[in-house]
Amino acid sequence: MADGTEQGGVTGEIAPLVRGILAGLGENPEREGLLKTPERVEKSLRFLTHGYGLTVQDAIGDALFEEDHHNMVIVRDIEMYSMCEHHMLPFFGKVHVAYIPNGRIVGLSKLPRVVEIFARRLQVQERLTEQVASALMDVLEPQGVGVVVEAAHLCMMMRGVEKQNSKTVTSAMKGVFLDDRATREEFLRLL
Repeated sequence: MADGTEQGGVTGEIAPLVRGILAGLGENPEREGLLKTPERVEKSLRFLTHGYGLTVQDAIGDALFEEDHHNMVIVRDIEMYSMCEHHMLPFFGKVHVAYIPNGRIVGLSKLPRVVEIFARRLQVQERLTEQVASALMDVLEPQGVGVVVEAAHLCMMMRGVEKQNSKTVTSAMKGVFLDDRATREEFLRLL
């Protein structure tokens, strides 16, 4: 991680603040059931936001391969869990990633790893979608990239409008996915 702790480790910086939050909510932080809660919350938050300490280059590593393949590659239904930066509540769903190689392909497991890097930060879905697409364009230098994210947001489900069945869909299209309608329509049809 960027701060030198192990992934998910506790440094003690957040736990005292959580104790204060518990007290501010009218709870007793010394109550038996809450004694270890501040440390658990800190460890949980560090895990849920460990994407800050990761780079796309680390995720992809040496898994780029020269290949004369110029047809669409899609990895669908990548599970995604993130935290809304506005309320620090989870949002979760599926990410669909496609690219058209331009002389290089990437190991398929690397696409979910790139999603994970950006999902494990405080986020908004719109930025997450754009970051995944832009990162893949930069690293793969393909003919194009398409990313679609479908997610449910607990900040809409548990509070505010309290709409449990709503989903938010965002997309980012780059290169031929943006410029060529037929390519974009093929991608969306295959989802």
